Amino acid sequence: MTSWYAIRARGTGAEVAIYDEIGAYGVSAKGFLAELGALPEGTPVDLRLNSPGGSVFDAVAIHNAIKRHEGTVTVWIDGIAASAASYIAMAGDEIVMPENAFLMIHDPSGLVMGTAEDMRAMAEALDKVKGSLVSGYAAKSGRTPEEVSALMAAETWFDASDAVAQGFADRLVEPVRIAAAFDIGRFRNAPPVLVEAIETESDDETDSASTEATDETDQVADTEDDQTADSAAPQPSAETPPPSGAPPDPVRDPGRGHRACPGRHRSLPPCRPAADGWPLPRTGRQPRRGARGTSRRKGPG
Repeated sequence: MTSWYAIRARGTGAEVAIYDEIGAYGVSAKGFLAELGALPEGTPVDLRLNSPGGSVFDAVAIHNAIKRHEGTVTVWIDGIAASAASYIAMAGDEIVMPENAFLMIHDPSGLVMGTAEDMRAMAEALDKVKGSLVSGYAAKSGRTPEEVSALMAAETWFDASDAVAQGFADRLVEPVRIAAAFDIGRFRNAPPVLVEAIETESDDETDSASTEATDETDQVADTEDDQTADSAAPQPSAETPPPSGAPPDPVRDPGRGHRACPGRHRSLPPCRPAADGWPLPRTGRQPRRGARGTSRRKGPG
């Protein structure tokens, strides 16, 4: 099953990778929490993030589970930690960012259909969730809740240097290639350099796919050339009579010209014999027959 996370044992520790939208493919955080809880007590964890966010409710549950984990948790932001993914990052004991990585915080959002009461309930839920997020960001960065709340309301993007300077990350490392095909057009303040990097990555993948498709086309063309060469060999005449005792071709009956029963073709309805021997489709209104097989017509009177 396709999933947005993977947990693997590595030597004396474990690697946890979240490389997609949190909660995608119908996979909730329940399985993630179960696998994380199954790790031996005190296991060091490398949490690798490259995610545009996702379900904020799942993110809160994951953040709390990582905070409860007794082993050291090092977070590596391999490309993007945006929205809910950035809150998960705050659970790490150390947050490491390559120089070209980005972190983004903003207000949670939701979608609801229903009555005014339903709308108010959603607004209250989002306010409570934001309170949790503000606490997590403030605890990591050392900034006041009011400062964090303002940064969230403005949808603030931090490059690696800014994130370290503002207290949202701890250490810089050498830049890496951002391998992401996320749609960040939904974010109103996405940095142009990030948009360009993702578009370049997408173009590279498209070019690679086009090259593979061209190779396959060349192979098909070679096969068709071989088939054409085979077809150039002398073929028996289409009018050659069938061997003695062989049944006549039901598609082309010389006694009836070139009309054929369309029932042989999948796209046409099956046939039944008519009085004159020609096939009639089974669908639609059929002529009514008299006792002697002649059509009955109602006179004008």
